Amino acid sequence: MTASAACPSFAGYRFPAEIISQAVWLYFRFPLSLRMVEEMLAFRGIVVSHETLRQWGRKFGQAFANGVRRRLPCAGDKWHVDEVVLKINGVTQWLWRAVDQAGMVLDVLVQSRRDKQAAKRLLRKLLKRQMRAPRVMITDKLASYGAAKKEVMPSVEHRQHKGLNNRAENSHQPTRRRERQMKRFKSGGQAQRFLSAHDGINNLFHFRRDHVTASEYRAARALAFEVWSDISGVTART
Repeated sequence: MTASAACPSFAGYRFPAEIISQAVWLYFRFPLSLRMVEEMLAFRGIVVSHETLRQWGRKFGQAFANGVRRRLPCAGDKWHVDEVVLKINGVTQWLWRAVDQAGMVLDVLVQSRRDKQAAKRLLRKLLKRQMRAPRVMITDKLASYGAAKKEVMPSVEHRQHKGLNNRAENSHQPTRRRERQMKRFKSGGQAQRFLSAHDGINNLFHFRRDHVTASEYRAARALAFEVWSDISGVTART
């Protein structure tokens, strides 16, 4: 095992790191329910309950996502920001998400409001994590974005046009698929925890398929698997 110094500890767990990391990868990488992952592992002769899988996701998901973030190159200088509604137990919540021009998710934030204060909270969170302001911020025509930007990063160019923000809107699609698979999120906190890990992990496997050859795509995928193996502390398969 060639574990990274930053990988989480598997000490005290009955199952080895390889099984735990694969289960976490399956759950966050693909639109699978916990019971589906349980059945896939059972096919391999690995008997583990869906509740144990849930605990593994909570324990290791965000840790792996943090490891991915440390390994990826700096985000682009063009931020696309958008928000979509989440219905959680009959209550309206708003999922705010920012992506760069390559489609890499910069951050997500679940909030109960869709106003200037909510937009300011997202922008401040982004600046703290990215440690620099973007060159351009692109949003739809929600007035809250312009009001928040004037206070948080007034010198940044702001383009407001619904047609320009398709990249951010498209980034919500995997969330919608997971929302359906999970039969909706149970709380705002659960949605925040899951999506923070989900989007962070999937950034590692965000491959361009257009204008690349099959060999280039496979090379990028192999490199992502190597990084994942190092982050999760599991020897990569060759």
